Amino acid sequence: MGEVTKTLELKLVDPNVHKRQKLRETRDTYQQALQSAFAAGCDTQSAANDVVVEYDLSGYAKNALKKYVPQLHTSYDTDELHDDHPVRFTNEGLQLDHQPQNAIEWYVKVPHHEDYHLWIPARANPEQREWLEAAYADDAEMGESRLFEREGTWYLHITVTRDVAEQSVASADERTPPDESGEPCLAGLARTPIGVDIGEASLVTVCHRDESGSPVRPRLWADDGKAVRRLRKTYFTAKRRLQKRGSERIADSFGDALWDRIDDVFHRVTREVVKYAESVENPVLVLEDLTYIRENMDYGEYMNRRLHGWGFAKLHAQVRYKAAEKGIPVETVNPRNTSKACHACGEVGSRPRQATFRCSNDGCWVGEYQADVNGAINIADRYRSGESHRRSDRTSRQKAGDDDSATDGASLTGPQDSHADAETQQVTRGPYAS
Repeated sequence: MGEVTKTLELKLVDPNVHKRQKLRETRDTYQQALQSAFAAGCDTQSAANDVVVEYDLSGYAKNALKKYVPQLHTSYDTDELHDDHPVRFTNEGLQLDHQPQNAIEWYVKVPHHEDYHLWIPARANPEQREWLEAAYADDAEMGESRLFEREGTWYLHITVTRDVAEQSVASADERTPPDESGEPCLAGLARTPIGVDIGEASLVTVCHRDESGSPVRPRLWADDGKAVRRLRKTYFTAKRRLQKRGSERIADSFGDALWDRIDDVFHRVTREVVKYAESVENPVLVLEDLTYIRENMDYGEYMNRRLHGWGFAKLHAQVRYKAAEKGIPVETVNPRNTSKACHACGEVGSRPRQATFRCSNDGCWVGEYQADVNGAINIADRYRSGESHRRSDRTSRQKAGDDDSATDGASLTGPQDSHADAETQQVTRGPYAS
């Protein structure tokens, strides 16, 4: 393994008038603080701090300035500054969010000043997608970021470091010799689809069929689902109480700490999912396509909030990234009715309890079945039937008029734009839209 650093490139998508004003205020204030600290000859972080602390900037920008200004004097021996320095933020400053079901998948939280930041949709360099997903999944370490404007367009450059195998493991397709058409020859290499169901009762459930077609080796992470539900309930209860007291900063900090604990659970579970796949011959992990996930989630306002905040996108990103490291392919299928249909006869059934599926066909042998396992088998079978979607196909499959709004509460700590700004959000881009 070797440590590699790359600069990720994001283009902020058409911020509205309010957000453009805030971005310019951040840039202008940063430039003023930089000029003042440089003119004062600050060659230590302490000296720079005494100057920049007076400016209305986020702590992330101030801390970046305290490191940068002394370097200009001691390392670069600069005599004067040009006017076009990007705004720097320390590694804790930015936050990414991923909404794969949206036309614009990525969102970034840009600090403005203390207790105020902006969520803005962003387009990423497609060649850097794997790195961006690794950063989002916390499998790559984000370093300093830089915000700048070029010809009316705002950009973010984020430094990311990750461990990369010196010789990456080739995927099964790459290991298979090509046929006469140049495509990998898959004769004799039948894939074993493993359905991956992400849900409320069990955080993740996996299952596949054996050579005779019988479902085998289901595994459920139900205890981890309970742990995450408990942490989320703790967060929402505490947040309401803290907000009533006007303690927004404490609420955000508390939410961040809880999300770190949830993220630890996500990482462990997704590692175990990939390890399960490694134990299966010629595996392919099959996930539900989040483009359509909202179609299966019309359970009323309360359940929608819980399910939409479950962390689908983050779990998907972590499974994809960890599977890619092991050379295991990942595919997606339309999730419609995967939780409602019987895996044995195909009839639509019911869920008398969250973890129980009941088949409506009196002649079917299933009767009642573990609901999450039933869903995982259906997901695998949908791939087996020939249906699969690759990520590159998402845009072409977006239908005019589709509801591509972001999932409510997809991040444990949601966007903190002002109420006035929120009123201008466009439904077609979701709650973080400009």
